[in-house]
Order: sequence, then structure tokens, then C-alpha cells
Amino acid sequence: MKKTENLKITLISLHGLIRANNPELGRDADTGGQIKYLLELAKELAAHSHVREVELLTRQIIDPRISDDYAQLEEPIAENARIVRIPFGPKRYIRKESLWPYLELFVDQTLQHFRRTGLPDIIHGHYADAGKAGAQLASLLHIPYVFTSHSLGRVKRERLSVGDHVDTDKLERKYHFRTRIEAEEFALETASMVVTSTNQEVEQQYQMYDHYQPERMEVIPPGVDLTSFMPVDKKWKTPTYAEQLNCFLQDPDKPMILAMARPDERKNLETLVTVYGESEQLQEAANLVVVMGSRDDFRDMPKGQRMVIKNVLHLIDKYNLYGKVAYPKSHNSDDVPELYRLAASKQGVFINPALTEPFGLTLLEAGATGLPIVATNDGGPRDIIANCQNGLLVDPLNHADIEHALLRALTDKEQWETWSKNGIQGTREYYCWSNHANRYLRDLDDILEHSPPPVLKNVSTKRRLPEFDRLIITDLDNTLTGDDESLHQFIQMLKENDHIGFGIATGRRLDSALELIQELGLPQPDLIDTDCGTKLHYGENLTVDSSWRKSIGYAWNPEEIRKTLAELPGLKLQPDEHQSEYKISYELDTRVCPTITTIKKTLREAGLRAKVVSSLGMYLDVIPVRGGSDLSLRHVLWKWGFSPERVLVSGDSGNDAGMLLGRTLGVVVGNHSRELKRLRNRPRIYFAEASHAAGILEGIQYYHFLDNIVIPNDRNE
Repeated sequence: MKKTENLKITLISLHGLIRANNPELGRDADTGGQIKYLLELAKELAAHSHVREVELLTRQIIDPRISDDYAQLEEPIAENARIVRIPFGPKRYIRKESLWPYLELFVDQTLQHFRRTGLPDIIHGHYADAGKAGAQLASLLHIPYVFTSHSLGRVKRERLSVGDHVDTDKLERKYHFRTRIEAEEFALETASMVVTSTNQEVEQQYQMYDHYQPERMEVIPPGVDLTSFMPVDKKWKTPTYAEQLNCFLQDPDKPMILAMARPDERKNLETLVTVYGESEQLQEAANLVVVMGSRDDFRDMPKGQRMVIKNVLHLIDKYNLYGKVAYPKSHNSDDVPELYRLAASKQGVFINPALTEPFGLTLLEAGATGLPIVATNDGGPRDIIANCQNGLLVDPLNHADIEHALLRALTDKEQWETWSKNGIQGTREYYCWSNHANRYLRDLDDILEHSPPPVLKNVSTKRRLPEFDRLIITDLDNTLTGDDESLHQFIQMLKENDHIGFGIATGRRLDSALELIQELGLPQPDLIDTDCGTKLHYGENLTVDSSWRKSIGYAWNPEEIRKTLAELPGLKLQPDEHQSEYKISYELDTRVCPTITTIKKTLREAGLRAKVVSSLGMYLDVIPVRGGSDLSLRHVLWKWGFSPERVLVSGDSGNDAGMLLGRTLGVVVGNHSRELKRLRNRPRIYFAEASHAAGILEGIQYYHFLDNIVIPNDRNE
């Protein structure tokens, strides 16, 4: 039997407004072509004989400003395909740049979903946020992972940084490029396959990343819905939507220059209006129709979009383009094919002048209806025009280049006819969804044939941990230690509450941890997580977690890591008693050592897959990519069916950050190191005023952990 038979595929896309029927494309910067791509991909994959189920995981949104559709927990897309909305983060709708603090909550909620519905065979993350979350899930569950970026942070940052007066700090505050790029690096590092739309993406855009591995990248162009995007035929009638345009135009029968994009500065719409405003020939030859998504009240739009529309309106006024430019307020998804056909019926042209364009689905839609295209000489448009021969590429910053291309499409009737026919034929030859799905599933077949089954697929439902209904897991050094009186109170609390389990998570080796546990007079832990989240033992007999042991060594190459880092200044290997099988520990000379980002980059450029964990500003641990307290803790909770809401975790330094994030109840003790300051104001992380064990006791009281647990800091808004 083929590996790809009976597949369950999980697609993840966390931002935007995703619904199966009449998606609100262009409503904002986050609700664009990616959503259409995902819905059509899910539908096409689900129709394949090898596929049992496709689920598209996104965020549940409960917000009076938007439709109740986005609050439904499930919604069918087609037979065997559905949207599943996972509640995490704020209930209200927020832009993608605000989602980063809540990704661990999504991971924990999705683990609960998988426990109820079963593990998928493949996880596929779309865009950087889902890229990071999907990579975490895939690493934890040992499921093959696929990543599609849709656009890349390094590319966008480079394009937006062009010019003499660019405020790079402002760009960082707005777009969180550092966080996004690190998420993309992690997704690329984890992925068995990276699905790209164009060769240029592989050769130029991904090459900007440390984890650039072209052998893992597959160019599989998206398809276009050929049942909707068809050329004008004899039965076609002028759509009623034309009336919304005609009220703007003095001569609505003129050819049309059509642009359709959300109001985002990257889409470069202001340049298009400027070019049209400065060209008497263009104004004579055609009307300009700019469809900038849908808006109810201009004042309610996000600042960036409001600014783009404001600038467009300013330019219309500046060049006195009234009667020549249409800018309708709204449209439905059903209006889009008719818009292309309307433009084609008037022998017009479609233009995409974006500064950067990873693919350009609108170009395929226009081409499929027989409307010639003019597009930015970047990314997807290069491949589309090379394959279809249905228009011209332009430099999006060169006004003369744009003007000449548009005039040629509008005035050379013979060329227009050739481009129109080529677009209709080329899109059907190169860009149908069935081709995409067949290529995709063929590649999944190869991945699954070379991937062992997930070690956690069939976990025992029999409980082997002692019978307790809640669990405290704490770091040792500087968290439990440092205050003997409070430590004694903590130990007494454990003795008096046998319904509470006790776990230790430490960077120490097992032998060293056991020695300190005995020295402190602590009870025997029910769980010991040692060596920076790379080794797990249970109970009095220190039973080894065999499934964790089986998977932790994935892609681990300690000899090459030591050799590579030996070339960097300021990194000194700690003594042998601090080293272990899956942990390489260094002391840092902060005067000369490179930044943590540089250390990560050095390992990535050497082709080494590992995690780098810093703590107390002076120690560094390098561990396998499947290690770390974040993954080890979630492994334990998944394996034993323990709810994260009944687990209190406490720590003081950077190597504790992973286990503090998510749906567990976090306590940061008062004597914490500065690495944990970034976790302030995160949901479910309490910063105690007291230090050491007294801080843990303060956290226990804060959450009422001994009785009926309450979570005062569960707010996300």
C-alpha cells in the first residue's frame, strides 16, 4: 500500500479572515490571495483519491465588528475538507504582527485538538507565524513538516528600506522583522519540503536565509479556479457591478486599466496613480480602475491602509483625475471574475505594480479570462509571463517603463489579441489546481516513504505517573535554591498535598541533579527533566522515557558543532561534568563573544541543525532541535494526557522560557535573569515579587493552585 493512501493533511494559517464561502478578500492587509490559495488547495487535495481528510487550522475570532462566521469552531469547505478554528490569543480580530506572543497558546490548544481527532500524516504551515507554530508541532510530534512562506521577511524588509529617509526602527516596530525572520529560519530548518511558487523565490529570495537548502525546495505553482475565471463568450452580459464603476467615469466605454490589490504600501498603488496622472496619453487611451479591497468606513481602517487610500485620493485630486479614475468601496468575491471579463471586453489591461510579488494570483485570474497583464519584474510574474507569454514585465519604480508597457497593451490591437489568447491557453496548460495537487502528493509520497511513523501516534491511555491531579515543575538552581526557609515551606507543602505531583526541570546532568535533590532534602520527583530538556526520567526507579529517548538524537552532530564553535571568540567549553550526550555547554566571555544571533547563524551556515539556549547572560547550551524544556514538557503532557491548565511551572533564567510559555501556569521568581523580562505581560505568566522558593509559593497562592485553580492573568486583550 502506498504511503500517501488515506492521508490526513493539516494546513495551518493563523491570520486573516478565513471562511469557506464568499471570503472577504482585500478587506485588509492580512486577507488577500493567501486565503484564496489555501481554500482552493484544501478543496483540490480533499478531492484526491489518496486523501482521507484535509483540515485547515486557523484562529477563532469573536468580534462584533466582523461576521459571526469567524466564530464557528468548524466549517466545511468541501467533501473531506473543513476549516477548524482554534481559540487562542485575543478574541477580537488583530493583525498578524500582533499574533506573535500567542503562538505557544495555539500549539497547546492544537495538541488538545489532535488528541481528540487524531494525528495528521503531514503538517503544512503557511506564512511565518504558522510556519513557526507548525514547526513546533511537527518537531514535538515527529510528523513530517512542509512550509510555504507566501512572502519573506528579509525580502520585505529590504524592499521597504529603499530610500534615504527610511526609519528602520519604525519599520521594526511595525513589522517585527527580527521575530518574523527567526520564525522563518526555524520553519526552514524543520521542513522536509518547502513549497515555492517560482524559481526566482528559490534562487534569489530564499538564498538570503541561513537555512537555504535548495534541495528541499519544490517549485509547485498554485492553480487558478478555471470554473470561475473564463473568457468572455457570446452568452456573457455586462455585469451589474459595472454600474458601481460607471458612476465615477465620464466615458465608461473607454478601455480599462485595472488594478486590484489591498491598500498596502508594498502594492505600490500610489506610483500607478502618479504614472497615470502624469501621462496625457494614458488618460486619453483608458480609464483607471483601482479596486482596493472593501471598506465600510474609511476612518475605521488600520493606519497603514488608511494612509495608502488617502494618498491615492490625494493624487487623484492633485492631477484632477475626476471622471477618469474609479475606486469602488467594496466588492464580493463573485464580482472579481466579472471585473476581469469587463476589462477584457473593453480591450483593457490588468496591472500589478507591486514592489515585490511572491506569486501574483490575480495575474493568473486575469490571464485566464483573456485580459493581458503588465506586472512587476519580480518573483511570480517572471514565471507567469515566461510560461504564458501574455504581457510585459516592468520595473515598479520606473514611471516611464510602466507608462510604455500600458500604452503598448492599450494601443497595439494585434499584440493585445495575441496576449489575450496566450493567457487563456497558458493558464490552462501551466496553472490548473489538479497539476498542483498531483505534484504536491507525489512529493509527500517521497517524504513519507523516508519518514518513520511518529513515536507518539499510539500512546498508551493507561496512566503510569502517580495518581495526582495537578503538577508543579520547577527549575533547581536559583529557583528552588537560595532561600532555605522558603525551601523548607515548599517541601512541607508538597508533603501535605499528595494530590500534587512534583517535577524538576534543570540544565544539570541527571547525576548532578539527583545529588542536589538529595542535598536539599527534596522528595523524590515524579518527573525529572535534565540536561536542558534532553533527558526525561519518571518516578522512584528513574524510568527512562523511551519515546523521548528514541527521537531526541534527530539531526544531532556534536563533533561538528564543537568544531564549528571552536572558531568563534569568547566561547569556552565548560568542564566535563557539565557536558552530556545531548548537551554541549559553554561559558561566555561577553567582552569578545559574538551575539546569540551570530552563533545561531554560524551553525546554520555550517548546515548544522541545533538549538542555542542562553542563560544568565554568561552560559550557553547547544542541544538537538527536538530538545528543550518547551518540547520536553509538552511531550510529557501529550504522552500522559495531562491538561496544561493543571501544571504550574517555575523558573528564573533563559533556559526556562520555553516551558513558561503556553497554556501552563507560569511563575517567574523575583530573582530572575534579564532574559525573562520579555515575557512580562504575556498571558499565564506571573512575575512574583519574592525570590527563590518564596516566589514559587507566591505563585501557588496567586493561582490558588492547591484548591480550585483560578487564572487571573488569562486575559489576552
